[in-house]
Amino acid sequence: MTTQIADSKGRITLGRRFANRTVIIEYIDETEVRVTLARVIPEHETWLYENDKALASIRRGLEQARTGKTAIGPKRKTKLR
Repeated sequence: MTTQIADSKGRITLGRRFANRTVIIEYIDETEVRVTLARVIPEHETWLYENDKALASIRRGLEQARTGKTAIGPKRKTKLR
């Protein structure tokens, strides 16, 4: 625990650990504030985290790619020129 004095505008510094990071600031009561590191997911991507089957499939595919378990594309019926 450390003690800091807020400047004339009510600001304090959180230190390098929080530099360039997104945080959630939660005002608990008149004497307590909670600062939590956070990551933001764009709204158009939230569907993936709400769909367990799709998320599991993506994670499985990423793990397969990471370990080199990739498939060769389908065989072609005609030759490419």
